[in-house]
Amino acid sequence: MKMENQSVETDFVLSGLFHDGQMDTFLFVAIVILFSVALMGNIILVLLIHLDTRLHTPMYFLLSQLSFIDMMYISTTVPKMTTNFLTNSKIITFLGCEIQAFVFLTLGGTEALLLGFMSCDRYVAICHPLHYPVLMNKKNCWFMVTCAWTSSSINALVHALYVFQLPFCRSRIVNHFFCEVPSLLPLVCLDTSQYEHTILLSGPIILLLPFMAILASYACVLTVVFQMSSGKGQTKAVSPCSSHLTVASLFYMTTLSTYTRLHSFHFPEQDKAMAVFYTIITPLLNPVQPEE
Repeated sequence: MKMENQSVETDFVLSGLFHDGQMDTFLFVAIVILFSVALMGNIILVLLIHLDTRLHTPMYFLLSQLSFIDMMYISTTVPKMTTNFLTNSKIITFLGCEIQAFVFLTLGGTEALLLGFMSCDRYVAICHPLHYPVLMNKKNCWFMVTCAWTSSSINALVHALYVFQLPFCRSRIVNHFFCEVPSLLPLVCLDTSQYEHTILLSGPIILLLPFMAILASYACVLTVVFQMSSGKGQTKAVSPCSSHLTVASLFYMTTLSTYTRLHSFHFPEQDKAMAVFYTIITPLLNPVQPEE
Protein backbone atom coordinates (compact mmCIF):
# COMPACT_ATOMS: atom_id res chain seq x y z
CA MET A 1 0.00 0.00 0.00
CA LYS A 2 2.85 2.31 0.85
CA MET A 3 4.54 1.56 -2.48
CA GLU A 4 1.31 2.41 -4.37
CA ASN A 5 1.04 5.78 -2.61
CA GLN A 6 4.65 6.58 -3.45
CA SER A 7 4.02 5.66 -7.07
CA VAL A 8 0.95 7.90 -7.30
CA GLU A 9 2.90 10.80 -5.79
CA THR A 10 5.43 10.61 -8.61
CA ASP A 11 2.76 10.67 -11.34
CA PHE A 12 1.45 13.76 -13.07
CA VAL A 13 -2.14 14.83 -13.69
CA LEU A 14 -3.02 16.40 -17.05
CA SER A 15 -5.74 19.01 -16.69
CA GLY A 16 -6.81 18.68 -20.35
CA LEU A 17 -7.99 21.27 -22.83
CA PHE A 18 -10.99 22.47 -20.83
CA HIS A 19 -12.00 22.29 -17.19
CA ASP A 20 -15.71 22.39 -18.01
CA GLY A 21 -17.03 18.81 -18.11
CA GLN A 22 -19.86 19.81 -20.47
CA MET A 23 -17.30 20.32 -23.23
CA ASP A 24 -15.95 16.78 -23.01
CA THR A 25 -18.34 15.01 -25.42
CA PHE A 26 -18.17 17.64 -28.14
CA LEU A 27 -14.41 18.01 -27.77
CA PHE A 28 -13.87 14.27 -27.80
CA VAL A 29 -15.85 13.81 -31.05
CA ALA A 30 -14.14 16.76 -32.74
CA ILE A 31 -10.65 15.61 -31.79
CA VAL A 32 -11.32 11.99 -32.83
CA ILE A 33 -12.55 13.17 -36.25
CA LEU A 34 -9.57 15.47 -36.78
CA PHE A 35 -7.16 12.77 -35.58
CA SER A 36 -8.69 10.13 -37.88
CA VAL A 37 -8.65 12.41 -40.93
CA ALA A 38 -5.05 13.53 -40.29
CA LEU A 39 -3.83 10.00 -39.63
CA MET A 40 -5.55 8.47 -42.68
CA GLY A 41 -4.50 11.37 -44.92
CA ASN A 42 -0.84 10.97 -44.01
CA ILE A 43 -0.94 7.16 -44.24
CA ILE A 44 -2.53 7.30 -47.72
CA LEU A 45 0.01 9.88 -48.86
CA VAL A 46 2.97 7.79 -47.67
CA LEU A 47 1.55 4.66 -49.36
CA LEU A 48 0.89 6.48 -52.65
CA ILE A 49 4.39 7.91 -52.73
CA HIS A 50 5.89 4.50 -51.93
CA LEU A 51 3.84 2.59 -54.52
CA ASP A 52 3.92 5.05 -57.43
CA THR A 53 7.38 5.11 -59.01
CA ARG A 54 6.56 8.42 -60.71
CA LEU A 55 6.57 10.00 -57.25
CA HIS A 56 10.05 8.77 -56.36
CA THR A 57 11.47 12.27 -56.59
CA PRO A 58 13.28 14.41 -53.97
CA MET A 59 10.21 16.58 -53.41
CA TYR A 60 7.92 13.63 -52.71
CA PHE A 61 10.59 11.86 -50.68
CA LEU A 62 10.73 14.84 -48.32
CA LEU A 63 6.95 15.01 -48.31
CA SER A 64 6.71 11.33 -47.33
CA GLN A 65 9.13 11.98 -44.46
CA LEU A 66 6.96 14.91 -43.34
CA SER A 67 3.83 12.74 -43.45
CA PHE A 68 5.57 10.00 -41.46
CA ILE A 69 6.57 12.57 -38.82
CA ASP A 70 3.03 13.96 -38.71
CA MET A 71 1.59 10.47 -38.14
CA MET A 72 3.85 10.00 -35.14
CA TYR A 73 3.48 13.63 -34.04
CA ILE A 74 -0.29 13.57 -33.72
CA SER A 75 -0.21 10.05 -32.24
CA THR A 76 2.06 11.25 -29.43
CA THR A 77 -0.58 13.48 -27.84
CA VAL A 78 -4.09 12.77 -29.13
CA PRO A 79 -4.58 9.09 -28.08
CA LYS A 80 -3.69 9.89 -24.46
CA MET A 81 -5.91 12.97 -24.53
CA THR A 82 -8.91 11.05 -25.88
CA THR A 83 -8.32 8.23 -23.40
CA ASN A 84 -8.54 10.78 -20.59
CA PHE A 85 -11.95 11.87 -21.92
CA LEU A 86 -13.24 8.29 -21.90
CA THR A 87 -11.84 7.12 -18.57
CA ASN A 88 -11.89 10.36 -16.57
CA SER A 89 -8.40 9.35 -15.43
CA LYS A 90 -6.03 12.18 -16.23
CA ILE A 91 -2.98 10.57 -14.63
CA ILE A 92 0.20 10.02 -16.62
CA THR A 93 3.19 8.25 -15.08
CA PHE A 94 6.46 10.04 -14.53
CA LEU A 95 8.18 7.83 -17.14
CA GLY A 96 5.26 8.22 -19.54
CA CYS A 97 5.44 11.98 -19.20
CA GLU A 98 9.19 11.98 -19.81
CA ILE A 99 8.87 9.77 -22.90
CA GLN A 100 6.03 11.89 -24.28
CA ALA A 101 8.02 15.12 -23.79
CA PHE A 102 11.12 13.62 -25.45
CA VAL A 103 9.25 12.17 -28.45
CA PHE A 104 7.24 15.35 -28.91
CA LEU A 105 10.35 17.56 -28.87
CA THR A 106 12.14 15.22 -31.29
CA LEU A 107 9.28 15.12 -33.78
CA GLY A 108 8.55 18.84 -33.49
CA GLY A 109 12.18 19.78 -34.07
CA THR A 110 12.51 17.36 -36.99
CA GLU A 111 9.39 18.76 -38.63
CA ALA A 112 10.64 22.32 -38.18
CA LEU A 113 13.93 21.51 -39.89
CA LEU A 114 12.31 19.37 -42.57
CA LEU A 115 9.92 22.15 -43.57
CA GLY A 116 12.98 24.34 -44.08
CA PHE A 117 14.64 21.71 -46.28
CA MET A 118 11.45 21.39 -48.34
CA SER A 119 11.55 25.10 -49.10
CA CYS A 120 15.15 24.65 -50.28
CA ASP A 121 13.93 21.93 -52.63
CA ARG A 122 11.40 24.30 -54.17
CA TYR A 123 13.98 27.08 -54.37
CA VAL A 124 16.47 24.92 -56.29
CA ALA A 125 13.74 23.46 -58.52
CA ILE A 126 12.47 26.90 -59.61
CA CYS A 127 15.52 29.14 -59.38
CA HIS A 128 18.25 26.67 -60.43
CA PRO A 129 16.50 23.91 -62.39
CA LEU A 130 19.65 22.85 -64.27
CA HIS A 131 21.47 22.16 -61.00
CA TYR A 132 18.50 20.39 -59.41
CA PRO A 133 19.55 16.77 -60.25
CA VAL A 134 22.97 17.39 -58.69
CA LEU A 135 21.97 19.40 -55.62
CA MET A 136 18.85 17.38 -54.75
CA ASN A 137 20.10 13.87 -55.42
CA LYS A 138 19.15 10.90 -53.25
CA LYS A 139 22.31 11.10 -51.14
CA ASN A 140 21.79 14.77 -50.28
CA CYS A 141 18.13 14.19 -49.45
CA TRP A 142 19.01 11.40 -47.02
CA PHE A 143 21.71 13.63 -45.53
CA MET A 144 19.18 16.40 -44.86
CA VAL A 145 16.69 14.00 -43.29
CA THR A 146 19.39 12.38 -41.14
CA CYS A 147 20.64 15.78 -39.96
CA ALA A 148 17.08 16.81 -39.03
CA TRP A 149 16.41 13.63 -37.02
CA THR A 150 19.82 13.57 -35.31
CA SER A 151 19.98 17.21 -34.25
CA SER A 152 16.38 17.19 -33.03
CA SER A 153 16.89 13.96 -31.07
CA ILE A 154 19.98 15.33 -29.34
CA ASN A 155 18.23 18.59 -28.51
CA ALA A 156 15.18 16.75 -27.16
CA LEU A 157 17.29 14.33 -25.11
CA VAL A 158 19.21 17.15 -23.43
CA HIS A 159 16.04 19.00 -22.47
CA ALA A 160 14.16 15.89 -21.32
CA LEU A 161 17.03 14.59 -19.18
CA TYR A 162 17.56 17.98 -17.57
CA VAL A 163 13.93 18.84 -16.85
CA PHE A 164 12.98 15.47 -15.40
CA GLN A 165 15.88 15.39 -12.96
CA LEU A 166 14.64 18.64 -11.39
CA PRO A 167 12.67 18.42 -8.11
CA PHE A 168 8.92 18.67 -8.72
CA CYS A 169 7.88 19.72 -5.24
CA ARG A 170 4.74 21.66 -6.06
CA SER A 171 1.39 20.47 -7.37
CA ARG A 172 1.61 17.56 -9.82
CA ILE A 173 -1.21 18.99 -11.92
CA VAL A 174 0.09 19.90 -15.39
CA ASN A 175 -2.11 22.64 -16.81
CA HIS A 176 -1.99 21.17 -20.32
CA PHE A 177 -3.35 18.24 -22.35
CA PHE A 178 0.09 16.63 -22.73
CA CYS A 179 3.56 16.80 -21.15
CA GLU A 180 5.28 19.77 -22.73
CA VAL A 181 8.44 21.25 -21.21
CA PRO A 182 7.13 24.83 -20.74
CA SER A 183 4.04 23.51 -18.93
CA LEU A 184 6.20 21.47 -16.52
CA LEU A 185 8.50 24.29 -15.39
CA PRO A 186 5.92 25.97 -13.10
CA LEU A 187 5.85 22.73 -11.05
CA VAL A 188 9.59 22.91 -10.27
CA CYS A 189 10.48 24.38 -6.89
CA LEU A 190 13.89 25.69 -8.02
CA ASP A 191 14.64 28.84 -9.95
CA THR A 192 14.53 27.78 -13.62
CA SER A 193 15.24 31.18 -15.16
CA GLN A 194 18.77 30.18 -16.23
CA TYR A 195 17.50 27.01 -17.90
CA GLU A 196 14.73 28.96 -19.62
CA HIS A 197 17.37 31.03 -21.35
CA THR A 198 18.74 27.83 -22.92
CA ILE A 199 15.23 27.20 -24.27
CA LEU A 200 15.18 30.73 -25.62
CA LEU A 201 18.49 29.93 -27.35
CA SER A 202 17.65 26.48 -28.75
CA GLY A 203 14.12 27.52 -29.77
CA PRO A 204 15.22 30.11 -32.33
CA ILE A 205 17.93 27.77 -33.68
CA ILE A 206 15.49 24.89 -34.25
CA LEU A 207 12.48 27.04 -35.19
CA LEU A 208 13.43 30.56 -36.24
CA LEU A 209 16.38 29.75 -38.53
CA PRO A 210 14.40 27.30 -40.72
CA PHE A 211 11.50 29.76 -40.84
CA MET A 212 13.82 32.57 -41.96
CA ALA A 213 15.28 30.21 -44.57
CA ILE A 214 11.76 29.50 -45.83
CA LEU A 215 10.94 33.20 -46.11
CA ALA A 216 14.24 33.94 -47.89
CA SER A 217 13.93 31.03 -50.33
CA TYR A 218 10.33 31.91 -51.23
CA ALA A 219 11.26 35.56 -51.70
CA CYS A 220 13.78 34.39 -54.33
CA VAL A 221 11.19 32.00 -55.80
CA LEU A 222 8.59 34.75 -56.17
CA THR A 223 11.15 37.03 -57.82
CA VAL A 224 11.88 34.37 -60.44
CA VAL A 225 8.23 33.36 -60.85
CA PHE A 226 6.97 36.87 -61.58
CA GLN A 227 9.60 37.25 -64.27
CA MET A 228 7.96 34.38 -66.17
CA SER A 229 6.03 35.37 -69.28
CA SER A 230 3.55 32.53 -68.90
CA GLY A 231 0.67 33.18 -66.52
CA LYS A 232 -0.01 29.45 -66.35
CA GLY A 233 3.59 28.82 -65.34
CA GLN A 234 3.32 31.44 -62.60
CA THR A 235 0.19 29.83 -61.18
CA LYS A 236 1.72 26.35 -61.27
CA ALA A 237 4.82 27.53 -59.43
CA VAL A 238 3.12 29.80 -56.88
CA SER A 239 0.35 27.38 -55.86
CA PRO A 240 2.46 24.78 -53.99
CA CYS A 241 4.77 27.45 -52.60
CA SER A 242 1.94 29.57 -51.17
CA SER A 243 0.29 26.49 -49.65
CA HIS A 244 3.55 25.32 -48.08
CA LEU A 245 4.29 28.82 -46.77
CA THR A 246 0.82 29.12 -45.20
CA VAL A 247 1.06 25.81 -43.33
CA ALA A 248 4.68 26.46 -42.35
CA SER A 249 3.82 29.92 -41.02
CA LEU A 250 1.02 28.45 -38.91
CA PHE A 251 3.40 25.87 -37.47
CA TYR A 252 6.32 28.20 -36.79
CA MET A 253 4.34 31.14 -35.42
CA THR A 254 2.48 29.01 -32.88
CA THR A 255 5.56 27.06 -31.76
CA LEU A 256 7.67 30.21 -31.51
CA SER A 257 4.92 31.74 -29.39
CA THR A 258 5.33 28.86 -26.93
CA TYR A 259 9.09 28.31 -26.93
CA THR A 260 10.41 31.87 -27.01
CA ARG A 261 8.82 33.18 -23.82
CA LEU A 262 9.80 32.89 -20.17
CA HIS A 263 7.30 30.86 -18.15
CA SER A 264 6.30 33.99 -16.22
CA PHE A 265 4.82 35.27 -19.50
CA HIS A 266 2.99 32.02 -20.27
CA PHE A 267 -0.79 31.78 -19.95
CA PRO A 268 -1.96 28.14 -19.78
CA GLU A 269 -5.15 28.60 -21.78
CA GLN A 270 -3.29 30.47 -24.50
CA ASP A 271 -0.55 27.82 -24.56
CA LYS A 272 -3.11 25.03 -24.95
CA ALA A 273 -4.83 26.88 -27.79
CA MET A 274 -1.48 27.39 -29.55
CA ALA A 275 -0.60 23.73 -29.01
CA VAL A 276 -3.77 22.60 -30.79
CA PHE A 277 -2.50 24.27 -33.96
CA TYR A 278 0.93 22.64 -34.06
CA THR A 279 -0.13 19.25 -32.66
CA ILE A 280 -3.41 18.67 -34.57
CA ILE A 281 -4.12 21.31 -37.23
CA THR A 282 -0.72 21.25 -38.94
CA PRO A 283 -0.61 17.43 -39.36
CA LEU A 284 -4.14 17.70 -40.74
CA LEU A 285 -3.22 20.33 -43.35
CA ASN A 286 0.13 18.95 -44.56
CA PRO A 287 -1.32 16.06 -46.67
CA VAL A 288 -3.69 18.37 -48.60
CA GLN A 289 -1.01 20.77 -49.84
CA PRO A 290 -0.80 20.89 -53.65
CA GLU A 291 2.62 19.73 -54.79
CA GLU A 292 2.44 20.31 -58.50
